[in-house]
Amino acid sequence: MKKTVYIGMSADLIHPGHINIISTASEYGDVTVGLLTDAAIASYKRLPSLSYEHRKKIIENVKGVTQVIAQETLDYVPNLEKIKPDYVVHGDDWKTGPQKETRERVMAALQQWGGALIEPTYTEGLSSTALNKAVKEIGTTPGVRLGKLRRLISAKPIVRVMEAHNGLSGLIVEHCQVEEDGKREEFDAIWLSSLTDSTAKGRPDIEFVDRTSRAQTINEILDITTKPIIYDGDTGGITEHFTKMVRSLERLGVSAVIIEDKQGLKQNSLFGTDRPQVLLEKDAMCEKIHAGKQAQVTAEFMIVARIESLIAKQGMDDALDRAKAYTDAGADAIMIHSKEKDGREIKEFCNAFRKLEKTVPLICVPTSYNHLLECELAEMGFSIVIYANHLLRSAYPAMRQTAETILRCKRSKEVDDTCMPVKEILTLIAD
Repeated sequence: MKKTVYIGMSADLIHPGHINIISTASEYGDVTVGLLTDAAIASYKRLPSLSYEHRKKIIENVKGVTQVIAQETLDYVPNLEKIKPDYVVHGDDWKTGPQKETRERVMAALQQWGGALIEPTYTEGLSSTALNKAVKEIGTTPGVRLGKLRRLISAKPIVRVMEAHNGLSGLIVEHCQVEEDGKREEFDAIWLSSLTDSTAKGRPDIEFVDRTSRAQTINEILDITTKPIIYDGDTGGITEHFTKMVRSLERLGVSAVIIEDKQGLKQNSLFGTDRPQVLLEKDAMCEKIHAGKQAQVTAEFMIVARIESLIAKQGMDDALDRAKAYTDAGADAIMIHSKEKDGREIKEFCNAFRKLEKTVPLICVPTSYNHLLECELAEMGFSIVIYANHLLRSAYPAMRQTAETILRCKRSKEVDDTCMPVKEILTLIAD
């Protein structure tokens, strides 16, 4: 009877190192590839460029592969215990570093049934991370970017979104990352906020900045980033205008638009009832959502309904009634807004929403209840968290302090330590 061999891999960008591993494995027996799902990959680094289905189709057609099965986690053990392969094949690069613990678990599992670990020499000069970086530098297309948000929602416990209001802040969201316990943390998507876009232009957040001007900001950010974009559509305007907005955003490759159920002169929600917050009639909002869904061309684009009932002090029942109606009208997700700092109101809404017969992903903007961790928000039922204005809010005081220091000192020497070196600013974009 032919021996069985197991390989675990991501296989996002196939290179000779993958072929070498598969070729070596096929010499020992029938090869089963445990292909990491989008969720498994996204748990420790960015979402793969290709979906699981596309990656599976490619690997199934590689010479030497007998079958491909899903590996749902980074841990090999669940699949190994089901298959009980005679061999596991993996490059010797995991003897050190963050995968060392995974290797030890694989060896312990194999010992249970007398299996063996085969470790071919790692193919030098090849790195999926480096290849992905090169692909990232080339850029993306509207079609590829458009569908990423839905994939992220499916793959991650909670999708982390940061606002950007110009090209420079877009670059920060695109490239900023930290390493913790061998896991890479980064932002998953970009929020194009009307508040920060307006403020960056020195204009009030009352839908004063027209769509032509906002489209310029979109294009600046699209041109230098690859991550999916969620667009703050304010009220969406009249229904006829909203349908044109949907078509325009979809054509550009924007993944989603969020519209709020208010009417009249827009007042920022964080003013609460200190400013008049006039809600749009529920049926009128439903009509707008439905018209937008009918106008879109692709299945990937998302229309999100933002509920302002809690801001306008209309009560939890009104918020839930609107959530049900907007979902039935075709909304792909619901953003529930609250300015209460303790987070209890938001949690109550989530608990009640999950009991509805039909639900969609929930989105939160925890500007007021910012003590809650992302894991807590995910536990409540949120799929997306948006940090809606933090880059602009942190930039303004830093710039003002620099300006005041120069005025006070009559020179710029004192701000050297808080300013980016000129050489770095000159090479920032080139890099």
